[in-house]
Amino acid sequence: MPYKTGPLVTIAIPTYNRAGGYLKQAIASAVSQTYPHIEIIVSDNCSCDHTESVVKSFRNSRIRYFRQEKNIGANNNFNFCLEQANGEYFLLLQDDDLIDADLVGTCMKQMNSNLETGIIRTGTRVIDAQGEVICESPNMVGGLSTEDFFLGWFTGKTALYLCSTVFNTARLREIGGFKSPKNLFQDDIAIARLAAQYGRLDIQAVKASFRRHDGEMTVSSKVSDWGDDSLTLLNLMCELVSDKDRKRIYDEGMLFFSRVNYNRARNVKSPVMRFVAYWAVFKKFHYRHLPAIDHFSSPLYSVLQGTSIYYGLRFIKRKIKHMPAKG
Repeated sequence: MPYKTGPLVTIAIPTYNRAGGYLKQAIASAVSQTYPHIEIIVSDNCSCDHTESVVKSFRNSRIRYFRQEKNIGANNNFNFCLEQANGEYFLLLQDDDLIDADLVGTCMKQMNSNLETGIIRTGTRVIDAQGEVICESPNMVGGLSTEDFFLGWFTGKTALYLCSTVFNTARLREIGGFKSPKNLFQDDIAIARLAAQYGRLDIQAVKASFRRHDGEMTVSSKVSDWGDDSLTLLNLMCELVSDKDRKRIYDEGMLFFSRVNYNRARNVKSPVMRFVAYWAVFKKFHYRHLPAIDHFSSPLYSVLQGTSIYYGLRFIKRKIKHMPAKG
C-alpha cells in the first residue's frame, strides 16, 4: 500500500437527516481513500432519521461517530468536527459531496514534508442529484500569487469548494475555524485567509465532486444575507493583498460577487419576491451592476419586456457600464 507514513488526515462529515439520501455515498468515498493514515468523523446534528445505523453499517474502526443532543446549527457542527479532529490536516466533506479515492493521497504526496502549508487544493467537478457530471473545473492557479489566486477565482481559473480543500488543522483553529457574519461564505473566508497567511499548494487535477441540488430560495432576506457575506469576504481579500492590487481586486470582486448574488436571486420562486431580491443585490453592490441579460427571461421580466420600465432598466445598465469605477 502506498504512503505507509505521513500526516494523519481527518475527513469530517457533518450531517443532518441525510440517511436516506447521499450520506452513505459520502462516507464510502472517505472510507475508500488509498492513503491509509486517515480518521473519519461523522457528526450527526440531531437527525430524526436512521443516520446512526447508516454510519455503523460500515463497521470501520477509523470512523468516529458523534450525535448532537440538539441541533446546534450547521456552522457549529462544522466547528465541532474541527474541535474533534486529531489529524494534522483536515477535510470537511459535506454529506452530499464526494471525494475521489486518491484525493488525500495526491494532496499528501504534493505536500512532501512541508507541514506549515495553509491549504492544499485540487480541481472540482459539479454533479447533479443523480451524480451526473454538470461541469469540471481544474485548478489552474498553481504558482500564482495570492492576488492572482483571487483573480483566478473571479475569472474561472479555479473554483472554491470545501470538498476539494485540505486545511492545515492547527492553522484553521488559529484563525477561529469557520466563521463569517452570516455563516454563508465562512469556508471561502477560511480559504482566503489561510492561503494568504500560510501559503497554498495547488493541484490541477479534478479530485472531488460538489453536488448541486434541485431547489430554490423563497425569501429575499436570504439573498441579502449572501450579499452581506460576499462583501465581508471581498473586504477581507482587499486587506490581504498589496496596496497596488487592492483596487483591481475590489473592482473585479464587486462584479463577480454581484453576479453570484444575482444568480441566487434568480432562484427565488415568486416573481415579485425575485424582483425584490434583484433590487436588494443591485443596492448592495452600490447600484453599479445589473443582472445579466439572460435574467430578463424570468417571468417578471417577460411581463415587463417592451414597457417603459424594461427600457428604463436597460438604459440604466448602459449608463452604469460606462461610469468611471470608484476605488
